[in-house]
This record gives sequence, structure tokens and C-alpha cells, in this order.
Amino acid sequence: MRPESIRRRLGFAGLVAGPITLVSAAPALGQSFNAASITGAVPIALAIGAGAFALASMAVLRTLLRDGRQARRMAQEQVSGLRALVDEYEALLSGTRELTIVWAEAGTPPRLFGQANSLLAPGRTADSLLDFSSWLAEPEISRLNGALEALRREGRGFEQHLRTRDGRLIHVAGWVLGGGVALRLRPAFPQPEPAATPAEPASSAPARADGARAILAQLPEPAFLRDAAGRLIYANSAYHALATTLGRKGSPSAPPEILPAQLVNRPAPDAEPVPVTLGEGARYQLVELPFAGGRTGYLRALPAPSPADNALAHLGGIIDALATPIAIFNAGRELVQFNRAYAALWDLDPAWLATQPDERSILDRLRTMSMLPSEPDYHAWRERHLTAYQLTMPRESEPWHLPDGRTIQVIAAPAGPKGGVIYVFEDMTANLRLKSLNRALLDVQRSTLNALSEGVAVFGTNGRLTLSNPQLSALWKLPMAALGESPHIDQIAEAAHKAMPEDGAAIWRELKHAIIDLNPNRSDKSGRIARADGRLLEYAVVRLPDGQTMMTFLDVTESANYQRVLKERNDALITADRLKDAFVQNVSYELRSPLTNIIGFADLLSSEAVGTLNARQRAYTDYIRASSVTLGVLIDNILDLATVDAGIAELRPEPQDVHALVDKARAGLAATFPEVDGERSLNLVVSVEPGLPPLVADGTRIVQILYNLLSSAARFSEPGGEVRLTVGVRGERVLFIVEDEGAATSDEMRAALLDRVDSPAIAGRQRGAGLGLSIVKAFVNLHGGTLTLERRDPRGSRVIVSLPRDASLAGAAE
Repeated sequence: MRPESIRRRLGFAGLVAGPITLVSAAPALGQSFNAASITGAVPIALAIGAGAFALASMAVLRTLLRDGRQARRMAQEQVSGLRALVDEYEALLSGTRELTIVWAEAGTPPRLFGQANSLLAPGRTADSLLDFSSWLAEPEISRLNGALEALRREGRGFEQHLRTRDGRLIHVAGWVLGGGVALRLRPAFPQPEPAATPAEPASSAPARADGARAILAQLPEPAFLRDAAGRLIYANSAYHALATTLGRKGSPSAPPEILPAQLVNRPAPDAEPVPVTLGEGARYQLVELPFAGGRTGYLRALPAPSPADNALAHLGGIIDALATPIAIFNAGRELVQFNRAYAALWDLDPAWLATQPDERSILDRLRTMSMLPSEPDYHAWRERHLTAYQLTMPRESEPWHLPDGRTIQVIAAPAGPKGGVIYVFEDMTANLRLKSLNRALLDVQRSTLNALSEGVAVFGTNGRLTLSNPQLSALWKLPMAALGESPHIDQIAEAAHKAMPEDGAAIWRELKHAIIDLNPNRSDKSGRIARADGRLLEYAVVRLPDGQTMMTFLDVTESANYQRVLKERNDALITADRLKDAFVQNVSYELRSPLTNIIGFADLLSSEAVGTLNARQRAYTDYIRASSVTLGVLIDNILDLATVDAGIAELRPEPQDVHALVDKARAGLAATFPEVDGERSLNLVVSVEPGLPPLVADGTRIVQILYNLLSSAARFSEPGGEVRLTVGVRGERVLFIVEDEGAATSDEMRAALLDRVDSPAIAGRQRGAGLGLSIVKAFVNLHGGTLTLERRDPRGSRVIVSLPRDASLAGAAE
């Protein structure tokens, strides 16, 4: 009895005892209503209440005992019924030709159900079946133990055939049963008794053959017996009747052959039945077994195909030619039709699929092969999948993501009014990969468009915007939300008119003609748009291969301004260069005429033809002559630089005498730095390496190079300071080295080699050196040589000129 019912009953007893107590106490209360009378009536009331409570408790207890006996009786009846039901199930299992072994839990002995004589020899008990080595060969034991181990550890169901030691073929199936496993064994098909063992006497073989004839004679199916050579030695009456129907004649001692030659001449019978078609479409299954040195067999007739079956067979030929995997199951979940693509998709043996296995067996095998989606509860997933047999409309399930990386789409549809299901499998792996790649490409394309500085707009053939980037919105002040709704170009023109009332709508009306032009001979076009707000845009219209039109816009306002400024500066530079050339020509001409007069009058004064000069006058005259020579050299340098800059300077390479070139430079230097008052302003030391090879160069330019180097060194040296000229050969090059002891070469002098300007930091006798070094650098480059300027320790500078021995080859190389 449940506690709630006890509490209810006890509560009721308490309620009953209370009123009884009050009623029993009522007379005493009625007689007198004082405190003494009430005190005297309390014991009586308590006694009466206790008695009433005892009576009520006894009643409740009797009720509880009666209910308990009734509950125990009902429980015993249910247990007896369940036991009877279990006994019936066990009797049912024991009465079949199958033997079932159940391992309920780990550590408990297995239970066996079924007839052992269907699998074992007579006289052997069912327990001996657990000793696999007593009735199976070693390879078969390994297969069975491996399958059982996988079943216990991973829950992988299996079905397989095993060959016993006496040649029987046993069908074995294993599955998960609650917390344990179960194994079912049955003969693969009806089999006669095993052949005589070698230990039997030879005289028993004819007796066994006679027994076999007697058994085959009683069979309703066409049956036969063959010897070791495959010849028919016996056939029953059903066989002879079938032979007569097929038009084959024979006798009881020489039965006619009705089977194809390939089945007659095979070395050993197959373990599975073989389909055979005899006559005009009659279908049979040939079952053969080894027997008494030969083999015996019978033909099991198959039902004639119905029109629906013929239609299904015709449909099967069409299905088999398809590349899409298709499988058809009947209402009993048996595979009745499949194509080669289905077998290839799941890597299943077509011969095994032809035996019409149950779909659950197929799913279990695929799970064993790790070719189904990884599900935590496989059995629940399988049951959900098998609900396809209840469909009335086609259903597309969730994609199956297989462990090998493939993705399979499964479509289930009812097979017909008799039930069943048709599965269509589609391998979506390649499609998903292409979609992923396409999505990635679109993302890259969109990211690329968003990163462009140009505004991009792609219009379809209907004039609607299909693609754009944020820069388009920024250039035309159009809201991104409006562009994302694929507006028509007329809507874009209206929005541009609102953003730019002056000329927005007019510009887009002009662009509309380039978008909606459907002329097949149309070509791409480009141009510039000058907007009223001062912005300058370059646009380009490109026809895409799919018929769409892409339009790009680029804001070139700043670059156009820069281009205009650069053009103005370039024009100014060209004008300045032209003025410089004219100035150089005019100044050179204008300076040379008075310079010639100065030099002439200075020479006239120096010759004392007009009178005798005192010492001071002679010194002044020498200064005039030296300055005139220096000015003449500067004018020549200016003209030479002008010819070099104009690109018209030419070399005239000829074999030169280095000693003669040095003497000419020394003479020019002496004229520039003459002795004044008997004081030498320059101490020149020349060192020429003996045995110099011939130098092919422009002599005039070489003299100018040496003169400018020596004069620059003299200007940087103190009066009377030493200037050294060294000439030598290094391989195929001639080196002219000029060294002085003056101030160290400054950074300004180094820059003078490139800038051709005088540094403002160079004063006094150092001015003008930059122009001379520029002339030197220009002529050295014309000869294909190099110029190096170095500092000497502790003071002074060194200039190294390296010229090729043959300047004509250098000019040809350039």
C-alpha cells in the first residue's frame, strides 16, 4: 500500500474520533457549566476518544492487509504470465532450424535456443557449438572471432557464410541485443547429409548412393546425381518431365542433359544458388552439393515474372545505364533493383547485392566499412532513416557527411502502391567544392572591388545595377542602401539629380545611352566628365562577355592639376633653357671680342714697343695677361658645356703622345699662373711612367681635362704649393692622378661634380673650381672613363681620372 493512502485513511480516523469525543462529553457539559464539572468530564472524553481511534485504526489495518494480498496475487499472476510467454518464445526459438546464442552481459554464461542437429552431427549437444574448433576450420574460426570482437567492442553487426568441417554452408548473423550481443546460425539452404568420410568402408558408398536415389525420387523438384566426372547417373521423374518439356530425349539409365555446359563442367559447385533460365523464359535456381565422390543437385522453380516485374526489369535496364546511383527496395525492405553506380558509390559487391539483402544489413555493412555519417546513436539514426518506407511524397534528407570527406544527398520516394522506397543518391562533393570556390572567388572579387580607388558599376542587359563598390557611392554621393537594391539606371539618374542638382541627372542621361545600347557592333569607350562642382572624372565603358556592361569612374582632379602645373613648369624650363643657350652664345661672342683686345694691348705693353715699363707696371701687365687667359679658358668651358648639354659634342680619337699632352697643359697652366716679381705661384711636379702604350683619344679634350684639373688644384693650394701630376697604366686603362696639398676637399666641391655650380662657401681663389670639374667630368664620360675625388691625409685632395687606352672602342660600345 502506498504511504499516501495510509495518510488518507489515518486522517479520516482522526476526523471521526474528534466528533465522537465531543459527543461523549456533551452530557457532562450539559449538566453543569462550571469549571469543576468540565475537569471531571475530561478523563471520560479521553477514554471514549481513544477507544474510537482504536476501532478506526483496526478497520484501516484490515483494509491495508486485504489490498496487499490482492496486489501480491496480481503480481504473481503477471509473473506467471510473463514466464509462460518466455517459455513460449523459447519453445518457438527451439523449434526452428536456427540456433541462437545470446550473451546477455559480460561474465554470464551464454544461452542457446534452437535445434543443434540442424548444424551438428547427430548425438552432439548444443553446448559443443560454442567450441568453434570442433566444427569449423581455422580460417573460418578467425573470421568469426574477428566479427564477434568487432560486434562487442564497436557494435558492428555482420552477416557472413561459414563452411563447416563436413562441407556444410552456414549463414551467421550477429547483432547488438540491449547490453549484450546475439549470434544466429542457420543452414544457408537445405542440404543433404554429408558425404562419406574416408574412414567409412568403400562398400558403404553404393549404399549411400542408393539412399540418395530414394530421397531424390521423392522430391517434387527436378533433381539429379552426378559422378566425379560430372556425368549424369540418376535423375528423378520431375527431371525427366522437365527434359521432355524442353524437347530433350533420354532414358532412366541415361538421363538427358538440360543444363548449360558451363554449369556442367565447372570443377566444384557454388555455395550459393545459381540462377538458370531454361526453355522459353522458365527461371530456376540450381542448388548443388558434393556427394559420394560426385555431386547432387536440384532445380528450384522461380515464379514467372508479372507484368509489373517485366516493367521493373525494363526499368532496371534504364536505371543501370544512368550515372546517378539508384536503389529500389520493396515493402519488405529487400533490395530489388540497383544500378552499377550505386554499387560503385558504396564499394559494394554486385554479386552480394544481387541476393536482395535487407536494407538494414546494407546499412550495417556500410557502418562496418566506415562509410556512413558518424552518429553517436547509430540505431536511432537508422530507425529515422527507415521511416522512408512510410512516405507518401518524395523527401530530401539532410546531406550525409561521410568520414572519407564526401557529401551525399539522399532523396527518398515511394516505390509504388505495394510499398517500398526508391533512393536516389547524389554525390555533392564536387558541387560543394565548386560552390565554396565560387563563394571564395566572389568574396575576393568583392574585396578587390571595395579596395579599388575607382568607382565600379556593372549593369545588366535590363539596365539594372548588379554590382557596385563603395567608391561609386562616394564619387556620386549616392546612398549605399539604394545601390544595394539593384536600381535601374533611371533611378540612379534621379538620385544623382538630388545629390547634384546642377548636372547630375544630365550626366547620367548621357551615360545611359552607353549602357542600354544593344548594337552588336558596339565598342568600348572612354572619356572625361567635368562636373559643375569642379571635379574631373575619367570614365570607361567596357562590354563584358556575358552581355553586361561595366562602367568605371576615376577622380583625376588632383592629377590633372599636377599635370597642368608640371606642363607649365616644363614650358618654363624649356623657355629658360632656350634663353640660356641664347645668353651663352651672345655672352661668349660679346666677351671674346673685348677679351681679344685686352690680350692684344697687354701683349703690346709687355713688349715695350710703346715705351719702357718699370717693375710695378710689368707686374700689373703680367696680372692682366694671366687673368685674360683665365677668362678665355672660362669662356671656352662655357661653350663646351653648352655643346655637351645640347648633345652635339663629338670626340675625334687619334693616337696621342702623352708627354706632348702634358706639356700643352703645363704651358696653359704657366700662362694662367705666371711668376710675379720672381715668385713662382705654382710648383708643378710631373711624373710620367716610362714606356707608356699609345693612347687613342681626343687630344684637345685631354689637354682641357689636365688643364682644368691642374688649375683647380692650384686654386686650392697656397702660393708656391706643390701640385703633382702622375701618369701611369693599369691594365687596359691609363690613369691621370692630380694631387695637391691645399685645403681638404669640401662636400660642396664634391657636389660641384654633379651640380655644376659654385658653392657659396668657396671664396677667394677657390671660386670657379666647380665649373672646371664639371667640364672634366663631361669629357671623361665622353671618353668612357671615370672620375674619382678623394681626400688626402693630413690635408689635400686627390683626383683620379681613369681612361680606356682606346676611346674609339668605348664610343662604339656606347
